[in-house]
Amino acid sequence: MTFAKQFALEGKVALVTGGGTGLGRAIAEGFLAAGCSRVYIASRKAEAIAAAAHKIDSNGRCVAVAVDLSNLAGVSALADAIAEREARLDILVNNAGLAWGAPFDHYPERGWDKVFGLNLKAPFFLIQALLGLLRAGGSPEDPARVINIGSIAGEMAKGTTTYSYGLSKSALHHMTRMLALDLGSSNITVNTIAPGRFASPLTASIVDDPERHAREAAMVPLGRWGTTAELGSIAIFLASPAAAYVTGATLVADGGLSLQHPINLGME
Repeated sequence: MTFAKQFALEGKVALVTGGGTGLGRAIAEGFLAAGCSRVYIASRKAEAIAAAAHKIDSNGRCVAVAVDLSNLAGVSALADAIAEREARLDILVNNAGLAWGAPFDHYPERGWDKVFGLNLKAPFFLIQALLGLLRAGGSPEDPARVINIGSIAGEMAKGTTTYSYGLSKSALHHMTRMLALDLGSSNITVNTIAPGRFASPLTASIVDDPERHAREAAMVPLGRWGTTAELGSIAIFLASPAAAYVTGATLVADGGLSLQHPINLGME
């Protein structure tokens, strides 16, 4: 195999949850550009996800599935929708997620349950529900791929008041390692991408505040936020033949931000 083909996804079938906007959309676009025959994107807003699918690929290679993954009924509905259309699934990206911020002494149970439900419970049970299709998509030389989208918030103790977000992402990183061990014999790899600062719906309030955006960019050793194209390229790598022997890894993409000591950031 040539090195060029090592990063190709010709003929692959992928599913990206939360694929209509932000990082998920960049991943879906990247997969199609790398040769996927079909990429399914899932979100709870039917009109928005249908419009996004058409904009991503007007020839029908991007397929929208409207589903609410905050409950197990929605998880099952998504798995059923894929099984009705496909005999195998080569790539699953668990990208859908949310955050909830509040001071510790007033942090609500609802903020805990909603975040853990979508960020951790949904990926676990979606992998379970799609296991048969993932097994059908994998081989020893070219395993099926599960890519979880975590966060450096799951690697750092210092953060904002989004407690359940950071904790859910930390648990997702560990779940990646556990499932990589369990599913390797089924020819399925499981890896995580842990982004730092990227423009997405979750960071919109920062992007819309030029002063804060510039201040946070200055904290990054590389001096800037990442681009969605860079994040999409990392997902292509993990889904490609080049990463066929990589499993259980958390790939941090943050420009070095998580390497900083709080004193260096003025956060002591």
